Amino acid sequence: MALEDVCSFKERPVQHKWFSFSSLGDAAIPFPKSDYYNLRLETSENNCGVPLHFFIPPLPHSSSFINRPLSSFCPPKNSMTVQRPFRLAHGTTTLGFIFQGGVIAAADTRASAGGLVACPAVHKITPIHSHLVVTSSGSGADCMLWERILIREIRLYQLRHGHRLSIRATAKLLSSMLHPFKGTEMCVALTLCGWDNGPKLIYVCSDGARLQGDVFSVGSGSPYAYGVLDRELRWSLSKGEAISLAREAVFRATHRDAYSGNNVDLFHITAQGWIVTVMRSVKTNLCAHEKKPRNL
Repeated sequence: MALEDVCSFKERPVQHKWFSFSSLGDAAIPFPKSDYYNLRLETSENNCGVPLHFFIPPLPHSSSFINRPLSSFCPPKNSMTVQRPFRLAHGTTTLGFIFQGGVIAAADTRASAGGLVACPAVHKITPIHSHLVVTSSGSGADCMLWERILIREIRLYQLRHGHRLSIRATAKLLSSMLHPFKGTEMCVALTLCGWDNGPKLIYVCSDGARLQGDVFSVGSGSPYAYGVLDRELRWSLSKGEAISLAREAVFRATHRDAYSGNNVDLFHITAQGWIVTVMRSVKTNLCAHEKKPRNL
């Protein structure tokens, strides 16, 4: 395929015992994986047979790094472990709901680490393609990694099969990839908000849980957001009312939850794609501007 030719991937079919793309239901064609560049990390029973491969481009003089023994990646035995002065708890407020005009996704923009505001302008809503966005909560590094993996797999699927993976199959794929990490310290909670033969809203957690519904709010501020949504949410909302409700729910959560705050990001997804409405501040009622979706 075009992307594989550009990246100089040598493709060969690999059937991993832990996951098969034929279970997604969208295609009966075996899904070949580019499994050529890796760090030669073998699978074991401890990781449920998941291949610990890291895909890297060919680099000059990289053979010495790739062929290093695994012991060289481990910390020395006499290394000291420095304890943090306080526990770096994470928090956020994200939400998504379905109404007669499509799907609304909203989130605050504060990245917190315990009592610290690590960043006041983080985008917690990530476009996957022209008709799908995901809201993320949990560990920032874990969420960004798995969002990039999801974008890559969906794009490669489209290049190979000539059509895009459905949102339900995307959620099933993500759940299958996350399930082997159940019980670890990885913390990922993604809500898929999109349009695929109608509005879709699916919640996927790092333990492999996959739930489909009409309204979800995730994060430390979610109880306060649910309080607003349960009172005002209804199917017959207009676009303006739905945007105001989502803004109000995140706004109220930021007043009660110390880990949420700063700005509000809003996405509206319809059959034509997603439109982002950027809120300059949670204390204002004005929408800054709208952006039209970029087709892949």
